[in-house]
Amino acid sequence: MLKISSLFIAALCLTTTVAWAGPVTYTITVDTSSLSGDAGSLDFNFNPGPLVTQEADLQIKNFASGATDGAPTGTPTLTGDVSGTLPGTLTFDNLVGFNDYFQDFTFGSTLSFQVSLYGPALSSPDGVSTSGSAFAFSMYSDSAGTIPALTTDTTDGFATLVDVNLDGTTTLINYIPASSPSSVVPEPSSLLLLGTGLLGLGTLARRRPLTGRAAQGKL
Repeated sequence: MLKISSLFIAALCLTTTVAWAGPVTYTITVDTSSLSGDAGSLDFNFNPGPLVTQEADLQIKNFASGATDGAPTGTPTLTGDVSGTLPGTLTFDNLVGFNDYFQDFTFGSTLSFQVSLYGPALSSPDGVSTSGSAFAFSMYSDSAGTIPALTTDTTDGFATLVDVNLDGTTTLINYIPASSPSSVVPEPSSLLLLGTGLLGLGTLARRRPLTGRAAQGKL
């Protein structure tokens, strides 16, 4: 029984380590064919909450808008702690109250990018902050950014939200309607590493025959 307990504790330690080992990354893909050829705009922002907020960072990476039929246009507007230009990497932090990237955009058949979140608020929550942070992505059918498109959010016009919670976890809300098929997929790297580590522990268990009931946990 002692050996079983020791093995289970080792598994829990590995789970915790892997969960915080790297950035939390989501791949967002949207079918924008209903707007193909239209001149609109995109907005990305990453902001702290109204109270004490721990530092966090975010990158928009691997932006793509169809093979030939969609592209950013004009000069983007950057506000706050934001750097970069689409289709290259955008980098945000949450050290000031409003951090925003606004870009004129000609829609193509699809739009995709990765959202990568990292920093102390995710890797080592301080336990004293009283607000999290939030990422928001919006699409507009006009270049002024006043007519939200491809969203069911009638209040703010957001297409996708990702909250960074006080415990370092993230919560995703997708407002893109079913009529414009989309996917928001967490990258599997952490789960893959976890599975590989547990496989190694399983091998160790086979080498040391144990008795008793196997414990299973969910990350």
